[in-house]
Amino acid sequence: MNRSVNVLALVKDGERYVFLYDHESASELLQTLGRYAADPELSFSWYDAAVLSQKVRRLQRQAADEPTPTFRESA
Repeated sequence: MNRSVNVLALVKDGERYVFLYDHESASELLQTLGRYAADPELSFSWYDAAVLSQKVRRLQRQAADEPTPTFRESA
């Protein structure tokens, strides 16, 4: 089984936020974005969380709309 990994990245004020996630962990990533936004020690804002959340949801919709590839065995 081939699982794809998505990369979501943000560079802000000299900090780099890089998130790796697959389809099954997208909801956990959304929660993580909220925790980062709530952390006053980070430059990660609620706006950043909202923008990145929209990207995650857009990718989820696109993945759901794509037809599942079918493979044929050759004789």
